[in-house]
Parts: sequence; C-alpha cells; structure tokens
Amino acid sequence: MHIADGIFYVGVNDHELDLFEGQYIVPNGMAYNSYVIVDDKIAVMDGVDAGFGDEWLANIEAVLGNRTPDYLIVQHMEPDHSASITLFTNKYPEAVVVGTVGAFNMMQNYFGTKFAGRNMVVKEGNTLSLGTKELTFLMAPNVHWPEVMFTYDAADKVLFSADAFGKFGALDVDEDWDCEARRYYFGIVGKFGVPVQKALAKVAKLDVEVICPLHGPVLSEDLGHYVGLYQTWSAYEVETPGVVIAYTSVYGHTKAAVELLAQMLADKGCPRVVVTDLARDDQAEAVEDAFRCGHLVLATTTYCGGFFPTMHEFIHHLVDHDFQKRFVAFVENGSWMPAATKGMKAEMDKCKDIAYAQNNVTIKGALNDASRAQLEALATELAAQF
Repeated sequence: MHIADGIFYVGVNDHELDLFEGQYIVPNGMAYNSYVIVDDKIAVMDGVDAGFGDEWLANIEAVLGNRTPDYLIVQHMEPDHSASITLFTNKYPEAVVVGTVGAFNMMQNYFGTKFAGRNMVVKEGNTLSLGTKELTFLMAPNVHWPEVMFTYDAADKVLFSADAFGKFGALDVDEDWDCEARRYYFGIVGKFGVPVQKALAKVAKLDVEVICPLHGPVLSEDLGHYVGLYQTWSAYEVETPGVVIAYTSVYGHTKAAVELLAQMLADKGCPRVVVTDLARDDQAEAVEDAFRCGHLVLATTTYCGGFFPTMHEFIHHLVDHDFQKRFVAFVENGSWMPAATKGMKAEMDKCKDIAYAQNNVTIKGALNDASRAQLEALATELAAQF
C-alpha cells in the first residue's frame, strides 16, 4: 500500500487471534501495522506480532528490493508490535534502533539487550533526517504505555500515531470504524484520558493530512471526525445522548423489569435506549455503550448478600477505566432482603462526578404494582433529562 511519497504500508493481518490482549473478542481479527519510509535513508516504523515476523520482513523486502533499512523506529513496546524486533535486528545488523529511554528499558526486559552501539535514544522534539524528509518525535507517555511516542513527517504531513486512532479488525475486512475504534479505545486506552488530551494538544499544532496508527486503517479523509471523537472520548464527554440499561437476571424477573423500563423510556421519547445482558453479551461492548451515552441504569439481583458476579465484573471495568461524568440509577431484586443497590452504589462511589437518580427501584421477586410505579417514576426522571 502506497501512503504518500516514499511511504509504504508493510503490516500484516491476523485472523488467527480470538482474544486481543487475552480478553477482547476480535471476530474480524487484528491488523499489526508497520510502515517503511524510503528516502536517502530508510526507516521502518514499528514491528509486528511474533507469529508474523517472517511475513513482515518479506513485505519490507518487497518494497525495498536490494536496499536495506537504516533505522527501526519503535514507537510502542507492546509485544504485538515489538516481539519481532530481534528478528529485524538479526536480519539487518547495521540498522539503528530508535526509541525512548522507556522503550530501551523494556527491550532490556524483553530481549536482554538495549542494542548498545546501535541505538538512538530520542526525546521530545528531537528530529531525524532521512534526506528530504525530517522526522520529529513527540512524546506521548501513557497513550497507553509510558514509553510511547508519536512521529511526525512534516514533508508529507503524516502523523505516525502508535496505538492512538487504532481499532480492532484486520484491514482486509470492511467494517464501521467508529464502533470498533470506540470499543478499542475504551477497552485499551480509556483509563488514560488526561494523557490522551495532552497528546491531542500536541497534534493540534501540526499540519496533519494522514494518520498512520498501529492498528486499523490509515486515515486520510475527514480527519476532524476521528480527532473529534478522540477529544470527546478522552474528555469523558457524552457522545450519544441516551440510556444504557445493563442487567443480570437469574429467573427472568429482573429481565422483565428491564424490558418494561426500556419500553417506558422509548414511549417517553428517550433518544436512545440500549439494553445489555451482562451474563451473555460482550462486556467490552457494554463498557463501550456506558461511556458512549450519558445515563446508565444498573439492574441486578441480590446474590450471596451482595450482588450478581457479572455485575461486579462490569462495574469493576467501569471503575478501572475511570468512568466519570455520568448519571446512574439502580434497579435491585431480592426475594427476601434486597441488598444490591447498596453494594452497587458503594462501588460506583469510586468513580468521579457521578450523579445519582432520586428514583431507584426495588423488586421483591416478581414485579407488582408498587415496583411498576417505581419503574414509571424512574423512567419519568430519566426522560426529563433529554
């Protein structure tokens, strides 16, 4: 793939992977992106996962022919990008490895070497001339690992953005960018909103026409859309007004309450209602929806004196990913001593800037007139906010 003058894509598609980072379902696989910049000097931008090293090297050879790389620029040391570094350095022993101090410390941990004598440690604003192209390095710590940097090619207005602006899915599959980039962001990067905001402030000062991430497609059209979404996501703002109802149900009674609440909200004109079964649906999708919308209803059963395990897992993901600036309501069920709301609120209190509904719902077994009235009051309170 030709990206710009002298810039080529040499990455690979992985359709063997079922779980990215051991937890995120990737039905359409993953792309491990790598790029070659050809000038008087040649730089390769990042590696690929260990299982695809030979294919990656073949892609590089296909672009370069008889020429050999002068530099391997390592923007991010996560093994899906870095595991093939020693394969590269063995094949090209004259190539210089370029990275941050943190990156070389991680190379010592992973490979037992910092490539002394053939390494180049770079800091904020350092440059590397390849001839007509001069690369500028921008530190982007904690987007989403501490050693991360971006690289900017001013001649071609290309930003190499490490994992930022990435998404799930291989490049030979056509799918919506927003959905899988959102799930990727809130799963992989979401906790690090403040560092992302700082990185975006640096990017805003650049003239960028092409963004080359380490996952997902090269972005060259409507960049304002992608940058705008990253601004919204990293500031923890609401992207789509609506209510997400995340629930668990043992014998169907809590599910019946949730379905009734969803219908009430729709009847009252709520712009978007998303219902997710935490025991059956993809938790990463549920987390994505919770961050996307402004209102969240947590509905679950009392279980072992607390609340249901999959709800525990879901709330843990929210807390761990710095969930904030949202409106939260509770629906609890308990046949003899409902206790779920107390436990859920104690966990949600760990989040910042959470407003709670005045109307919550308690069900004792099955719905009755009293609990239906509570659902109606909650639906009215939620709908009034749109």
